[in-house]
Amino acid sequence: MTRIPHWLAQHLAALRVVLVLTLLTGLAYPSAMTAFAHIPGLDGKSEVTGADGRLAGSSLIGQSFTDAKGNPLKRYFQSRPSNAGTGYDASASGAGNQGPESVVDTLDKPSLLTLVCGRSKAVGALEGVDGSRPFCTPDGVGAVLGVFYDGGTSGRVTQVVSLNQACPAKPFLAAYQGVGVECAKPGADHSRAVTVPVRGDAPADPVVPADAVTASGSGLDPQISPAYAGLQAPRVARERGASVADVRKLIEKYTTGRALGVLGEPGVNVVELNIALDRTYPQQGA
Repeated sequence: MTRIPHWLAQHLAALRVVLVLTLLTGLAYPSAMTAFAHIPGLDGKSEVTGADGRLAGSSLIGQSFTDAKGNPLKRYFQSRPSNAGTGYDASASGAGNQGPESVVDTLDKPSLLTLVCGRSKAVGALEGVDGSRPFCTPDGVGAVLGVFYDGGTSGRVTQVVSLNQACPAKPFLAAYQGVGVECAKPGADHSRAVTVPVRGDAPADPVVPADAVTASGSGLDPQISPAYAGLQAPRVARERGASVADVRKLIEKYTTGRALGVLGEPGVNVVELNIALDRTYPQQGA
């Protein structure tokens, strides 16, 4: 019996693998996904129509409800921050790529901590609540000291700088271990300082929810937490001339639960909720 050469057997085996994978990934899988997408209840469109009957966007992509200067429109619920382009740009989806160790501002970029502190202060002012957070200064930047020691990283404290408060700002802390705290001089070298975040006396559970001060990974998330929606309800009700109870009912209507009952957290679709507000209270939302 004539045996197939070893090299030819290997080539035939490779061709069979290519053929099988082509049928599975190029035909069977796409066909199965297409059929799955047409199952009743899963084939809906994401486009949403505004109160004026025109296309208002997608229920899957968030929007910024601000004026031309970027100020929040008080009659609308506000979305969470977005790092996608200038905000909710579907062609520039992405995150800020800053982690928990990002606590010191640079000349060209604020730290994640300062971004969170500033956003929390702004939300607190908008909603008329306490916007303070741990490790944040009263003026809305990261409460971080740069401590210089005569021994490098230990020894006697020789100088203390409030790293995120550029001069002539008044440091959030007057003294640290008996040494007066200085404001940060722009361009000064603080690389030898030991970074010391200061917690402060802000409540452990801030009034302003976490999703109000942090962006989603995609920058396009159209949902906010029920807690953040509830925080905004009194302002929106006041601006719309509605009762807080009625606004809260709308929030409940556009709140979705956990996927399969266990995955993720409940969320409120801000785009759909704001369109519903315009339909329900057109004179105030005009």
